[in-house]
Amino acid sequence: MVPNLSLFSLEGLTAVVAGASRGIGYAVATGLARAGASTIGFGRSSDVESEHFSYRQCDVNQGEAVARLFDDIEQRHDGIDVYLHVAGITLPSGTEAQSPEEFARSLETNLTSAYRCCALVGGFMARRGRGSIINVTSIGSLLGFPHNPGYVAAKGGLRMMSKALALDLGPRNVRVNCLVPGYIHTEMTAASYDDPIRNRERTERTMLGRWGEVDDLVGAAIFLSSGASTYVTGSDLIVDGGWSAKGL
Repeated sequence: MVPNLSLFSLEGLTAVVAGASRGIGYAVATGLARAGASTIGFGRSSDVESEHFSYRQCDVNQGEAVARLFDDIEQRHDGIDVYLHVAGITLPSGTEAQSPEEFARSLETNLTSAYRCCALVGGFMARRGRGSIINVTSIGSLLGFPHNPGYVAAKGGLRMMSKALALDLGPRNVRVNCLVPGYIHTEMTAASYDDPIRNRERTERTMLGRWGEVDDLVGAAIFLSSGASTYVTGSDLIVDGGWSAKGL
């Protein structure tokens, strides 16, 4: 049987990606655009260029600016079909306790801003009766990791928030899922990647014997955005090289 690859086409859809200035966000925005979506990425950086998607400067922590951006996109493109929230920060504390200020900042950027964006775009999608929201969490939302409780708490909260939103928005045919990366080679993980000992420890923790690259997440993002996943909601799609499933 010839597979129906049109299920994975994003032709005619409008996709918005938060945190698209670099790393996972930039790669995913490029991938959605190459799959056919009219893609708008946004982030804090001002000097981002792409031949595949349009880019707008906007900080996810600035609620009024985000609301104006979403209103403008919704009007210009007659709706938003896919929203992918990649924006996030990590504030590891080394061997010392993370300060309350760093903990609060991690929650604000990684969780509260995600809820704000999801609530806004979810309202647009609910009124149209369709849409896909994808929140990028982390294997830190599934497992305990040291010296970064704010990040783990925020990503764990984002995971469960996504399930709650999937339940609330499901009757309006809006799906909400999580894309769950393992250790991906980006600017955010550069310190671990460049450290021979930590690099080896993380490599050996996977089943595939390597770190992930940003392009490893593109196919999963296209799947969750497309007609191939119309009966998938409230789920976690784990892309971690086998890290979270590995025993001995």
